[in-house]
Amino acid sequence: MLALVAFAQLLVAGMALATRFEESREVRTIIKEVPKLVAVRVPVDEAAPAASSIVSRPPAPLPPPAASLPLPPPTPLATPKIGDPKSERMVTEARQARVAGDMGLAIMKLEEALTQSPDDPNVHYELGLVHEQMGVYDTAAAHFEKVFQMGVSGAGSLYEPAAGKLRDGFEQPDAMLGKLSLGRVRIFKDPNDAAGQRVILTIPVQRAPGEQINVAELAVSVSFFNRNSRGEIVQLEDKSWVSEKWISLPFDWIGSEENLRMTYLIPNQDSQTEHLFGERTYYGQVVSLIYQGKVLDVQAWPRDLAARISNGPAANPGEPMLPEFQDTLPLDFDPNLPLLPPR
Repeated sequence: MLALVAFAQLLVAGMALATRFEESREVRTIIKEVPKLVAVRVPVDEAAPAASSIVSRPPAPLPPPAASLPLPPPTPLATPKIGDPKSERMVTEARQARVAGDMGLAIMKLEEALTQSPDDPNVHYELGLVHEQMGVYDTAAAHFEKVFQMGVSGAGSLYEPAAGKLRDGFEQPDAMLGKLSLGRVRIFKDPNDAAGQRVILTIPVQRAPGEQINVAELAVSVSFFNRNSRGEIVQLEDKSWVSEKWISLPFDWIGSEENLRMTYLIPNQDSQTEHLFGERTYYGQVVSLIYQGKVLDVQAWPRDLAARISNGPAANPGEPMLPEFQDTLPLDFDPNLPLLPPR
């Protein structure tokens, strides 16, 4: 029995080997797809630098949703332009007169501009400022009301200050007393100038800390006086003898002070003119600080000149501030530069 079982196993194994051998002799065809590389010429930008290596860049981030984007800043309002050239000139001259304190001239110019341009916001706003400084608050409020009624589309940047005037009321003329004043004036006499007698004034304008100053409303007026050979004190009439310049514009109020330099030059006279009109020499000056058409401070040198002006000292009661006389200039001083450096 064991021999028969062994024989049967050998027979099965032989048949299995014969079957595998027959299968291995069959021919099989296998079809494969082989990719073919195709070279494609890519145009190269000659202006771009050649890349020496492949750079992998991260994909660009997706734009944030519209709801998360910040809103653009608002467009600033512009002041409407005056359509009539004559009215524009009248408003400019009226503004200059108002800053200088001549309210009568300012109103005359603005009334003429109002005839030419009755609905212009610039004219009404300037009329409001003039009447406000004169203390005629009802008339000022009426002009500001007209500007306010024009709205933003008609009044532009004038709408907000006009609305503020109507909302907050009017500032009293004496509100800036003690908050804006003159510093000690410095005087330098240059006897060696070839063109004549030259005097250089350095006039400090001092502001109280934290105060807001509208530079367009600020003015410094200087009246020069000469002495002739007969001993008479005569006020200067020829404005071409005087030049002025601020040290820096726009004002930054570093140290709460800004300085104005004024140069006064009495030209040389020929012998015939000197014989007819006498010799002229510098005597002194009166410096007035004006804000919104009101004189806030006055310094006169010599002090007797204070009695020769219509607007006497309005501020700094008590002992007046005397000027400082300078006997030398810096070695590198250039008369074309804006200001003498303070000591």
